[in-house]
Amino acid sequence: MLCEVHILDTPYHLDRPFDYILTEGVTLGSIVRVPFGRADKLRLGAVTRIKEAEAPLGVKLKPVHSVVNHTFTLDREMLGLCLFMKDYTLSTFGDALRAVLPPGALSGTENVSYRRRCSLSITRDEAETLLSAKGRAGIRSEGQRCVIRYLMDTDSADIELVRQLPGVDSSHIRALVSKGIVVMETEERIRNPYAAYAERSDTSPIVLSPAQTAAYDTVTELLSADEAKAGLLFGVTGSGKTKVIMKAIDKTVEEGKSVIMLVPEIALTPQTVSIFCKRYGERVAVIHSSLSQGERLDAWRRVKRGDVDLVIGTRSAIFAPLSNIGMIVIDEEHEHTYKSESDPKYHARDVAAFRCREHRALMLLASATPSLESFYKAKCGTYTMIPLRERYGGLSLPKTVIVDMREELKRGNASPISQRLYESLETVKERGEQAILFLNRRGFSSQISCRECGDVITCPHCSVSLTYHTGAGGGKLLCHLCGYTSRVPRKCPSCSSDRLSYLGFGTQKLEEEVEKYLDGMKVMRMDADTTSGKLAYDKMLEEFRGGEADVLLGTQMVAKGHDFPKVTLVGVALADTSLYVSDFRASERTFSLLTQVVGRAGRATDNGLAVIQTFSPANETIRLAARQDYESFYDGEIAIRRELGYPPFADMVQLTLTSESEHKLFSAAKELSDTLIAKLEGEYKGHPFTVFGPFEAQVYKLNEKYRMRMVVKCRLGKVSRSLFRELLLHFSERRDTTLSVDLNPLSV
Repeated sequence: MLCEVHILDTPYHLDRPFDYILTEGVTLGSIVRVPFGRADKLRLGAVTRIKEAEAPLGVKLKPVHSVVNHTFTLDREMLGLCLFMKDYTLSTFGDALRAVLPPGALSGTENVSYRRRCSLSITRDEAETLLSAKGRAGIRSEGQRCVIRYLMDTDSADIELVRQLPGVDSSHIRALVSKGIVVMETEERIRNPYAAYAERSDTSPIVLSPAQTAAYDTVTELLSADEAKAGLLFGVTGSGKTKVIMKAIDKTVEEGKSVIMLVPEIALTPQTVSIFCKRYGERVAVIHSSLSQGERLDAWRRVKRGDVDLVIGTRSAIFAPLSNIGMIVIDEEHEHTYKSESDPKYHARDVAAFRCREHRALMLLASATPSLESFYKAKCGTYTMIPLRERYGGLSLPKTVIVDMREELKRGNASPISQRLYESLETVKERGEQAILFLNRRGFSSQISCRECGDVITCPHCSVSLTYHTGAGGGKLLCHLCGYTSRVPRKCPSCSSDRLSYLGFGTQKLEEEVEKYLDGMKVMRMDADTTSGKLAYDKMLEEFRGGEADVLLGTQMVAKGHDFPKVTLVGVALADTSLYVSDFRASERTFSLLTQVVGRAGRATDNGLAVIQTFSPANETIRLAARQDYESFYDGEIAIRRELGYPPFADMVQLTLTSESEHKLFSAAKELSDTLIAKLEGEYKGHPFTVFGPFEAQVYKLNEKYRMRMVVKCRLGKVSRSLFRELLLHFSERRDTTLSVDLNPLSV
């Protein structure tokens, strides 16, 4: 018998199945080592098909060498998922497999945390007799006697605890084992950093408002359909979507089915996790990128064994090997973090849809600001619309004020804090309440430029300006793309002038201004610079919730998914930062971000206030976000998308060429353009493709590599994927330039 094996870590043009002779222990989905190439070097692969056939006459096939690890054998669904991702995202099979399996699964070792325990192999009476016996019939070593007495009291103990007994070392334990007095047992220890959250249970009934009950009833209908369904839970910030979701999870689990709940990384806080762990106990597994490799492997094993009903986690949790899935929830479904920017460039929503089809399950999307693509599908009936139009408890949305920063400058206020925001912060201070200040730009100044020659100090490895950060020793300049750092120059590197200007402002500058003008208010800054530690982000949120700071100031980290009862004021320092960028999704992202951050105010009271500072106060996106009016925003934006033929009315495909040589990059760009146009005028003539470029990438130079791109507008399907597959095959054999294809990228 033969089997087909996909070799891992092969270039795109070799990414196909190869025939091997089936050997003992090899099954469909096995992760194997096989001899590959003329040198028969052992390579990792996956068995994707078993064939009832013999090798063709005259063809000498090689046998499979060995199975790497039976633990991670792919079942039919996981195997199908890998093949789906390979085809759907135009990735290699190996890239898809590495996404589906947990990190470390292909290392060839079990990577399981074991602990060894000691126990007596004799009865207590026999042990007493042994300790009291004299001469050779007894135990003369005091260390061995100490071990026996300890085990008589504890029955069994971890070997590490036994070693810590006074006068005891490993030789005493080994001697007792060799005499048959003590036995050693090895048991698996599951590494679960969230186990403590499950110790306090909360099984209280979930009480829903009439609006929530109506939404839950719709979800229940979809769950009982016994076929793949999709719903969009669309509710204003603070409407209580989580309660509806939890009640739906209750119902799904009660029916013996399992659930995956995806949340953005930024929302996976101890507060969120504890809510679910208290309710579902040890039947919960948490999966995200901040866990250690061993912790993620153990979570995967628990899921695979059937010990888990609910998996909660970030994008990668969509691959959890649950059986009998009843529902997949994608909370804050608009978040860009659900789209992978590295191969395979999948969107969690597409993988969820595939798995729901396989399990005849419900895909439940939830957001106050859905992606335009999802809301369009709900409007068209592809998804079922599930509205929640009022805040839980009857609370009103926060009052919102838009401040024109141009007027502030005219009045001589060059500070990043307007007079209105300053007065509002004073009020918060007087009342003993809390505030959130949001600025989507970290650092102190966004760039340093020379007033003499006009040059901006840029990163030597990337085509972006360096950002000034304050700190010990006069601060530093930092590249936010590659991490390059340098000292702050005293003179311009280009013309040696000492007339340097610090332009723009970031979170550090804003923090300084608040502390300068609002004496006595304690500020907690939360951005990538202050949350580099594994638990720093969680710790800061808990400290702020506990009242250890008056103002939480930061980037997107402070904008989403948090519920702080004492926060009555939200200030947006500059609403324009994400608005005027060359991307057709700029308005959508700005609206979503502003809506989310404004929604943090007044979640426990009716006196919430949001102050939005902008140099574009008449901008429609900002005005609609201030009113929390998603549907009006959608109506205007979808009309523009329809007119220009942007998603959801077409798909966008980005072709990116990367090379360490500019000369070779230009040559490859011309070759790509010529090849693409030739194909569109040849075998693909008559199919609707619109081509833009080639042109420089938004960041032309990144980490010493140059990048150019082309953008193709089309409808993704068999024909278009075939075209892009041919382009990947054509460029796969080039060593000086690489081509990547991103279907519906995050930004164009």
